[in-house]
Amino acid sequence: MKPMTSAAVAALVCLLVLAPITAVMAQAGWPERLGGADWEALRFTLFQAVLSALLSGVLAVPVARALARRRFWGHGALVLLMGAPFILPVIVAVLGLLAVFGRAGVLNTALGAMDLPPVQVYGLHGVVLAHVFFNLPLATRLLLQGWGAIPAERFKLAEALGMRPRDVLRFLEWPMLKERLPGVLLVIFLICLSSFAVALTLGGGPRATTLELAIYQAFRLEFDLGRAAGLALVQLVLVLGAGLFALRVASVSGFGAGLSPGRPLPWAQSPWLRLQDAAVLTLSASFVAAPLAMVVWRGLPRILALPDVVLSAAGASLVLALASTVLCLAAAFALASARRGWAEMTGLLGLAISPLVLGTGLFLLINPYYNPAALALPVTALVNALMALPFALRVLAPEYARVERDYGALADSLGMRGLARFRLLLWPQMRVSLGFAAGLTAALSMGDLGVITLFADAEQATLPLQVYRLMGAYRMDDAAGAALLLLGLSFALFALFDWGGRRGA
Repeated sequence: MKPMTSAAVAALVCLLVLAPITAVMAQAGWPERLGGADWEALRFTLFQAVLSALLSGVLAVPVARALARRRFWGHGALVLLMGAPFILPVIVAVLGLLAVFGRAGVLNTALGAMDLPPVQVYGLHGVVLAHVFFNLPLATRLLLQGWGAIPAERFKLAEALGMRPRDVLRFLEWPMLKERLPGVLLVIFLICLSSFAVALTLGGGPRATTLELAIYQAFRLEFDLGRAAGLALVQLVLVLGAGLFALRVASVSGFGAGLSPGRPLPWAQSPWLRLQDAAVLTLSASFVAAPLAMVVWRGLPRILALPDVVLSAAGASLVLALASTVLCLAAAFALASARRGWAEMTGLLGLAISPLVLGTGLFLLINPYYNPAALALPVTALVNALMALPFALRVLAPEYARVERDYGALADSLGMRGLARFRLLLWPQMRVSLGFAAGLTAALSMGDLGVITLFADAEQATLPLQVYRLMGAYRMDDAAGAALLLLGLSFALFALFDWGGRRGA
C-alpha cells in the first residue's frame, strides 16, 4: 500500500480524536489544576492497569503455549471460546461474573456450605478480577498467533539437535515473546486505563475510581466540561507514553520464512508435561466458561418472547457492526503497511480518548449544522471502528511485518503490486489474522454502548442501548433475554469471521 494512503489514514484518525477534545475545550475553557480526588483516581488507574496487564499477560503465556503444542478433540472450539469474554458487552459480562463470584454467587454459596469465609468481589481485587477475565483470553489469542508464526522447520531442527524444552524456550519461544508480549501488555494496559463500566459496578467506592469514571462524574454529576477535558488530556498523555515505551522495548524475532505452520512439540509429550498442559487448559476454560454459562442460564427463558423493538435494534446493530468492520480493517491494514512507529502510535489513539469526551465533542461539532439524532447510526459506526482500531492493528501489524520481511523482496522482484500482491502474498499468509481481526472488530462494535447514548432518540436504538433501556425500566427478564441475544449475535459474528480466516489456511 502506498505511503500516502497510510499517512492519510493516520491524519484522519488524529483529526477524529483531537477535534472532539478541542471542541470540548473551546466550550469549557482551559481546565484548572487537578484536585486531590483526581490525583487519587490517577494513582488507582495506573496501579490497577499495570497489575491487570501483568496478570493477564503472564497467565496467558502457559495457556497459549499449551494450546500451541496440543491437538485434541475440541481444540478449535476451545480456541474460539478464548475470544468470547473480550467480545462480551461489559455490563453483560459483569452480571455473569457477579453470578459466579458475587455475594450470592455460586462460589460464595459453595464456600458458605463449607463454613468458609466469603470472597469479596468489590474494590481493587474485583476490578482486577474482571479485567483478567476480559483480557486473559485476548492475550492468549494474540500470543497463540506468535507461536503459530514460528516455522515448523525450526522445531524440527531443534529436535534434530536434541534440544530440551528449556532450550526451545530460550532460542525459539523467548525471542517470539520479546517481540509480541510488549504489544500485548500495552493493549491490555490501555484497555484497563480507560475502564469505566467495570470500575462503576465493581469499584466499591471513591478509593477505587478510575480516570474514565472520574470523567463520567465530571460530565454527568457536576457538568464540569473543563475538568473532564483536563482528565481526558491526562489520559491521552498516559496512552502516548505507554505506546512509546512499548515500541522502545519491543524487538523483531527474525526467525525467517518457513514452508509449514507450527506443530505440537515432540519433546512435550512426556506424561508430566501433558498433565501440566491439561491442568492449565482446564483451569483457564473453567474461568472463562462459568460466567458465560450463567448469562445463558438467566437469559434462556425469555429468548423466544422478546419484544419487536429488541429485534429491530438487533438488526440495526448487525448493520453497524459490518460497516464498522469494513472501516476498521481498511484503516488497520493501511497503518500496518506503513511499518513505522508513528503508524502504531496513531492506531492507539482510539484508546487514548474517553468515549464520553469523544461523543460530547462530536455532538458539539455537529449540533450547530445538523440534527445529531439523524446521524446517530453513521457516527456510531465510525466511532466503533476507531475504538476497535488498536486491537485490529495489534493483530495485523506483526503479521504484516513478518510477511514483508520474509517474502517482500521476492514479491518486489516479481513485480507484485496492489491487488495482485494482496491476493497472492498477503491474503494466503495473513488470512488467519485478518479473520481474527474482523471477528474481533465486528463483535466489539456489536456490543458497544458508547456515543449512541448521546446521539440516539427514542425511535432508534442499537441492541446494547435497548438492553440498557430495559434494565432502566426494571424489565429484568426481558433485559436478560436481550442480553443473551446480544451475546449470541456477538459470538456468532466473531466465530464466523474467525472460522472463515482459519478454514483451509
